[in-house]
Amino acid sequence: MELNKRRLNFIVMKKILLIVAAVLAGAVAVSAQDMAQATETYNNGAMALQAGNDAEALENFKSALTMAEACGEEGAEMVNNCKEYIPKIMFSIAKESIKGGNYDKGLAEIDAAVAQAKEYGVTEVVDDAEDLKPQVLMNKANDLLKSKNLDGAIAAYNDLLALNPANGTAQLRLGMAYAQKGDIASAETAYLAAVANGQEKAGKKQLANMYLKVAQAALKGQKYADAYDAAMKSNSFVESGNALYFAGMSAQKLGQDAKANEAFEQFLTVAPNDKKADDIRCTLAVSYQKAGNKAKAVEYYQKILTNPKYAEVAKAQIAALGN
Repeated sequence: MELNKRRLNFIVMKKILLIVAAVLAGAVAVSAQDMAQATETYNNGAMALQAGNDAEALENFKSALTMAEACGEEGAEMVNNCKEYIPKIMFSIAKESIKGGNYDKGLAEIDAAVAQAKEYGVTEVVDDAEDLKPQVLMNKANDLLKSKNLDGAIAAYNDLLALNPANGTAQLRLGMAYAQKGDIASAETAYLAAVANGQEKAGKKQLANMYLKVAQAALKGQKYADAYDAAMKSNSFVESGNALYFAGMSAQKLGQDAKANEAFEQFLTVAPNDKKADDIRCTLAVSYQKAGNKAKAVEYYQKILTNPKYAEVAKAQIAALGN
């Protein structure tokens, strides 16, 4: 009885060992088969990549990664290779979208590539994306500004400035977008930021031009006080004969002769040979004569004696003032 029990135990143990051996052999066979499939898929990805088919390459490397991860240590090297290639291919696909002018798609693909690169530890892609993304946003914003999509341009420039607040070129062009939209206060803020970030000459020029247009429109609309203020603000950024002329004309309309004379005299200093110069000299002569300042009146009448348009009047007034 004891002998039969021992024999039964031996038989049972033998069957268990045979089953385990069979399972292990099957597992090895399955693992080898999975690894072979992973290798084939990986190689397909490599060939697609070499052929310039990034989308197909990406799909194959992603599939190979999943297969290789299931193979444990045997697939470790392939896992590492796939994790290196996948973010790089994603980044390459993003650049192709951008090259084709599809900025929004490209930017989304850059973000996806960066997220994958960070997960897999591919710092090269992260660094390259940090360099590329501001360039893409600048190109996108410039195209939108050129096509007069002002709201889109403003949003894109602000996205760029969120990455690099000290980008003077972006600030300058943001100011242009706001100015074209008629948002003068926001435009001034952007232009002043550009001035503070390496775009002093260009920023001040834009500010001067913007306020000169404001002054001209206000003068035309008979808003003389607004016209004077805008003209003088324009001149404070870039000294300009036109700005001083608008300031003088506005002050004259307001009956503020002292301010008008001051602006007109500055005009003559800035633009002494302007085609309007003798008109301004005559205006000053009349204004000073009216104010009882004979010396200044004679001074300006004498300066227009050689102009046939004013010579006769000037001679007569000089003679009258001499009495």
